[in-house]
Amino acid sequence: MKRNVFILLSALLALTGCVKGYYVTSPDGNISVGVTDSLLTVLYKGRAVQVISCGYSGKISMSADGIVTGTETYDLQSGKCRTVSAPYSACTFNFAEGTAMNLHVFNDGIAFSFTGGDRTVTYRIPDGTKRWLQQQKTDYEGFYPASTSAREGKYSYPALFEYCDGVFGLITESGVDHGNSCSFLTCGNDGYTVTYTDSEQTDRHPSRILMIGSLADIVESNLVTTMAAGCRIDDTSWIRPGVSSWIYWAYNHSSKDFQKVREYIDLAAEMGWPYTLIDWEWDEMTGGGNIDDAVAYARGKGVRANLWYNSGTSWIGPGAPGPQDRLRTAEAREREMTRLEQMGATGIKVDFFNPDGHEMVDYYLDILEDAARHHLLVDFHGCTIPRGWSRTWPNLMSMEAVYGAEWYNNNRRMTNAAAAHNATLPFTRNVIGPMDYTPCTFTDSQNPHITTDCHELALPILFESGLQHMADRPEAYLGLPALVRNMLSSLPSAWEDTKLLAGYPGESAVIARYSKGKWYIAGINGTDSTLTVRPDYSRLGVLDELDATVFTDKGEGPGKGFEIGLSMTGCPSSLTLRPRGGFVIVTSPKWQNGVILK
Repeated sequence: MKRNVFILLSALLALTGCVKGYYVTSPDGNISVGVTDSLLTVLYKGRAVQVISCGYSGKISMSADGIVTGTETYDLQSGKCRTVSAPYSACTFNFAEGTAMNLHVFNDGIAFSFTGGDRTVTYRIPDGTKRWLQQQKTDYEGFYPASTSAREGKYSYPALFEYCDGVFGLITESGVDHGNSCSFLTCGNDGYTVTYTDSEQTDRHPSRILMIGSLADIVESNLVTTMAAGCRIDDTSWIRPGVSSWIYWAYNHSSKDFQKVREYIDLAAEMGWPYTLIDWEWDEMTGGGNIDDAVAYARGKGVRANLWYNSGTSWIGPGAPGPQDRLRTAEAREREMTRLEQMGATGIKVDFFNPDGHEMVDYYLDILEDAARHHLLVDFHGCTIPRGWSRTWPNLMSMEAVYGAEWYNNNRRMTNAAAAHNATLPFTRNVIGPMDYTPCTFTDSQNPHITTDCHELALPILFESGLQHMADRPEAYLGLPALVRNMLSSLPSAWEDTKLLAGYPGESAVIARYSKGKWYIAGINGTDSTLTVRPDYSRLGVLDELDATVFTDKGEGPGKGFEIGLSMTGCPSSLTLRPRGGFVIVTSPKWQNGVILK
C-alpha cells in the first residue's frame, strides 16, 4: 500500500510541472517546497510526501527579496524546551490580483500564510495513508483512532499522517490573533480542506503548519510557537510554572467545602508543590470559611492558590456551576482580577467556551492580556487547542482540549481506552502545546482504571503542561514509597529540553525531558500485551556517566506498586513493560565520597 501512495504522489508531482516552478529548501536540505501556479508540493529527502492545493490559479511571482534565510530564536517560560532556535528559509510569492503567500521552510516542517485575501487550502492525502485524526468537537475532548482511509466529516487539529514507514506529517495552525477565526479540517474524497469556524475579521490570516520528518521531529517540534507572535509581557519574572494539587477528580463538588479545600492545600504543602487549584463552586464555600479564608490559609502554608471560573459563554444559566459572571466583560474582568491580585491569588482556570470563532479568539486573548496585567496565570478548560499563545502570553500555562483523566468521572469508556489513548497523545495533541490532562492517579475515581502504577507515574513527565494538576487523593500521594514520593515532590513542569527515545502512536511512547542537570525519562505501554522497549539513549549524550534511579512495575495487573532500583552504570538498554504498564528513570550526576564526578 505504501508503494501505491508514493506512485500516486509521484504522478501528482509530475502533473504539477514543479520543475517549472519555484523551490524553497530547508537549511538542512531535507525539506523542499515546490511552488507552482496552482499547488505546493512538499518533498522530504527528495521524495514527494504532501501535495497542497491553495485555491489559486494564474501566474505567481517571487518577491524581489527572493529567498531569505535566518533563525528565529526566543525563550519560553514553559514548554518542551527553554530556548527555541529555528533556522529557516523564507520567501514571499505574489499573485496577480495583489494578494501574497508567505512561506517558511524549517528543518522540521513548513508554515505558510496569506495576506490581502485568504485562500482555500486543501491537503491531498492518498487513500492508504495511515492517519490519526479526532472528529471535530468544540472542547476537543476525543480520541485519535488510527485509519488508512478518508472518511467524510469534520476533523479537529492536529492531524497526524504517516506518509511512509518512518516519515510523518502533522497538520495544525498558529498565528491566530484578534479578528481571526480558528479553523478545522473538512474531509471529502482524498482531501482535507481548511474550514473556518466563522468569518475572518482581518486581512492577517493564521499560519498553516505542516511538521514533517521522523516521529522525533514531530514530537520535538516547536513550529506552533515559532509562528506565533512574540512575547507581549515585558517582565516575566513572576511567571512560575509548577505542580499543583487538584480537588475535582476525587471530590467533584468539594471546592464548596472549606475543610476539604484545606486538605488539598495541606497536600500541596506536604508534597512541596507550589500550587493548589480551587475548582468550581468555590463561590458557595461553607464549612468554616470562604474563598478569602482559603486563599489566606494557602498563603500561610506557602502555597499559591488558583481559582476556577465559568467563561460565561457556553454552560451558563440556572444549574450551571459558578462563578459564571465575573470575566465576560472587560469591566467585570478588571473588578475580579483586581480583587484576586489583592487577595493573593495567583491564577485562574477558565472553563466552558463556545466554538472558537473570531469572538471567542478575541475573548481568549483579552483574558490573557488582562490576566498578565494583574500577574495571574491562566489555564483554559473546555476550550480550543493551543495555537502558539503561550509564546505571546507566557502566563498561559496550560489548556485542556484533551480527553483526560477527568473522564474517569463521567463514564466507563476511559477504563479500557486509556492506555492506547495515552500512548497516542504524545504524537498528536501534546505536540502542539501544553495539555492539562490531570495525570498520575493511583486510586479510582467514579470509574476504575486498569493502567499500572508506573504507567500513571510516567504521565506527568510524558505529558507537558506548565501547570501540572495532580488529580488523586491526598492519602494516595502521601502513602507512596519514599523514593516515589520524593520524585513527585521535586518534579518540574517546565523543561530545558525534550527528546523522543522510542514509540509509535497507540503502542508505546518513551520521552526524556531535561531540567537542572537531570534527565527524567518516562515510558508507557499502550497495549494489552507485554512489550519490550529499547530507548535510544544516544540522543541524550553519555548517560553511562550518570547514576539512574529506575521505577518499574511490581507484580501483575493494574496497581500493585513499584520496583525501585539504582543503576550506577547508566540506564537499562531495554525494559519489558507489563500490559498497560510503564516506567520512569531519573538520572543524576555520579557521586563518589560526597563529590560529584565531572
